[in-house]
Amino acid sequence: MPYIKTRDGTDLYVKDWGSGRPVVLMHGWPLSADSWDAQAMALADAGFRAIAYDRRGFGRSGQPWNGYEYDTLADDLADVLNETGAKDDATIVGFSMGGGEVARYMSRYDGKGVIAAGLVSSVVPFMLKTDDNPDGTPQSTFDQITDGLKKDRAHFLRHSFFPQFYGVGYITSPVSDEVLDWSTSVAMMAGLKPTLACAQAFSHTDFRPDLPAFRVPTLIIHGTADKTVPIDAAGRAAARGIGQSQLVEYDGAPHGLNVTESDRLTSDLLAFLGR
Repeated sequence: MPYIKTRDGTDLYVKDWGSGRPVVLMHGWPLSADSWDAQAMALADAGFRAIAYDRRGFGRSGQPWNGYEYDTLADDLADVLNETGAKDDATIVGFSMGGGEVARYMSRYDGKGVIAAGLVSSVVPFMLKTDDNPDGTPQSTFDQITDGLKKDRAHFLRHSFFPQFYGVGYITSPVSDEVLDWSTSVAMMAGLKPTLACAQAFSHTDFRPDLPAFRVPTLIIHGTADKTVPIDAAGRAAARGIGQSQLVEYDGAPHGLNVTESDRLTSDLLAFLGR
């Protein structure tokens, strides 16, 4: 079942590996389900059913003109859960932008069928700096992202966005050039419209009202050196607002810790699922 069709007719590409208790994985912006491959393989090998899908507009999924706000994205998650039959005892885990789908699903669907949740380098609860969110990211930063995407998307992603994403410095790098090249090629599979629209969604959606809907054990993992989604307004704030949460901070880790700390992330996910 490589594709499922959402309620508005959008085709979503789904990877469904292994058998057992389902773990549904939402990827970050502007990547695809393939960014979860290392963890998905380990989950399947450990006796879980790993389900990862390309968000609408990204990877191999359809690119409709509309539907890039979080209510529709949460509906897409609900459709994936229903179409794959993973609707009774699922764990849903979101990386970066994908954390927003987790949060909005929990509130919009009252956490239907979900027994546990995970937020990894997640944008939850609120990225934008405002008077009541002083640790957030200034609007000017998001304006620079928009400008870079419109001017020369491939160059911006390869030489500005992804180096920061993975914590690449002037002297040392935790990832190879090939990882940066691969990430850029995956990101360029997305349409420009969904890329821009989803950037607007994850940067401006306030998930603080969604946090009380988390009434299941929730693992929160965040790197202390994350410059893409800084931890104070994200992982630490989410942990304060979610009752049954466990915050695990990766000291010195960047945003893309799914690659730079891949083995540790896999181990922590498996330990959490085991409990």
